[in-house]
Amino acid sequence: MREDGGTAHDRLGELRANCGECFGLCCVALPFSRSADFAIDKSAGKPCPNLRTDSRCGIHTELREKGFSGCTVYDCFGAGQKVSRITYGGRDWREGTGERARQMFEVFPVVRQLHELLWYLAEALTLEAARPVHGDLRLALDRTELLTRRTPEELGELDVGAHRQEVNVLLLRTSELMRAGTGRGRTKDRRGADLMGARLKGADLRGADLRGAYLIAADLTGADLRGADLIGADLRDTDLTDADLTGAFFLTQPQVNAARGGAGTKLPGSVTRPGHWTAGH
Repeated sequence: MREDGGTAHDRLGELRANCGECFGLCCVALPFSRSADFAIDKSAGKPCPNLRTDSRCGIHTELREKGFSGCTVYDCFGAGQKVSRITYGGRDWREGTGERARQMFEVFPVVRQLHELLWYLAEALTLEAARPVHGDLRLALDRTELLTRRTPEELGELDVGAHRQEVNVLLLRTSELMRAGTGRGRTKDRRGADLMGARLKGADLRGADLRGAYLIAADLTGADLRGADLIGADLRDTDLTDADLTGAFFLTQPQVNAARGGAGTKLPGSVTRPGHWTAGH
């Protein structure tokens, strides 16, 4: 279902977080609340107490043990290094005025949203079944990339929602082409479905539309998710042990990191098997 698409595959590689080239923006700009995912409360713009002066996390290898599992399921899709090194030309938020730091923290989430769209567009360009819309996808990818390179002032005024809606038209068409390619006729439509805690062990979900579905703590052990659209699906604590996600598309690393799985879980090549899956599975 996928083509070689060297350029698109290369782009996917560029859209992975490189914390060594970032000034710890996610550890400062974003807020979080004390919960099962975070051990403490932190307001937006306030540095996490675990952030070191070299912009590295002081407990990176112990995040789950220390109560910060929420950090392990977050991914900026490379927006952190883009904002740090390109938008602000390598100038740390700690330098200069507080106003620049505030602006930097506001720009980062905007670029992060754009980079997530870049990820979906780049993946769509690797999908052979989506070839009829590859031309439009390339144009949308180029336009989105240009948006990420605007000035901080322009990014602050950008209507990301409107741009997302334009891109979503192409992603929906990609999904239709991909799921039609499963050869299963009319596929299951579970778009936006509330499947929290659902017992779907061994379920046949080949080519299913699971866009935005709530699969929190659902039991999908041994389920067949080949060729399923998983864009925006909430997979927090979803049990994917022995599930087959071969050919599933629009699945991101944060989604996989938030789920549970094991050695028998089959994943598409666009994501990697989380290290914490080996524990207890």
